[in-house]
Amino acid sequence: MAELGLNIDHVATLREARYRGWKRGLKPEPGVLEAARVAERAGVDAITVHLREDRRHIQDADVRAIAREISIPLNLEMAASLPMVAKARLYRPEEVCLVPENRQEVTTEGGLEVAADLRRLTGIIAKLHRAKIEVSAFIDADLAQVEAAHEAGAQTVELHTGGYANTTTLRARKQELTRHERAAALANKLGLRVNAGHGLHYENVRQYIEAVPYLHTLNIGHAIISRAVFVGLAQAVGEMQILIGGPQPVPNAD
Repeated sequence: MAELGLNIDHVATLREARYRGWKRGLKPEPGVLEAARVAERAGVDAITVHLREDRRHIQDADVRAIAREISIPLNLEMAASLPMVAKARLYRPEEVCLVPENRQEVTTEGGLEVAADLRRLTGIIAKLHRAKIEVSAFIDADLAQVEAAHEAGAQTVELHTGGYANTTTLRARKQELTRHERAAALANKLGLRVNAGHGLHYENVRQYIEAVPYLHTLNIGHAIISRAVFVGLAQAVGEMQILIGGPQPVPNAD
């Protein structure tokens, strides 16, 4: 069964809506570390946070506290830049996921262009490896990008599922699932771990799992945090765990 990584960025988004630039002595809410602790008790396998260069939601203090206080792995999403490498080496998460960033975007809009930036990204990944941090590349389900991520030295690819999540027809959904199935199969053949995330929710995650083999971790955030508004975080996590807890597909022998 696939593991569940909970992205808690949107807990910080809610906090920053009221407490952006808060003063010492105030207790901003909701607490990001508290959310991570609740999620850990609820049984998630990892916590994911995106420390964006513009610090729009997650702050350095959040990463520092989570890395120190939780016992499950921390997956730090970040831009592939030298200043962010320095942050990763400071906080020492178990895994770094390299993602593209655009200051104008609301959330990450696509996968990292590894093939077009192979030399630079190879150097970034090598620096993280020297700090004994595992590296994942957040990529579109494109075979050339899978191969490039492997060549650059990533140990994991996280397939960007936004295209699948945004489909509105059965034909488009089937096309996306076929792309992801092939990308996952190639990644596995190359010895890469396969994660996936972005836009997965309670109504589409099961179909994705049933179609795409070799999945290790699904990183899901917005859907679970949104559900938690009504039922609480622990129950929202539990409901998602039930959905992803069934058997994965048997890979095609071809």
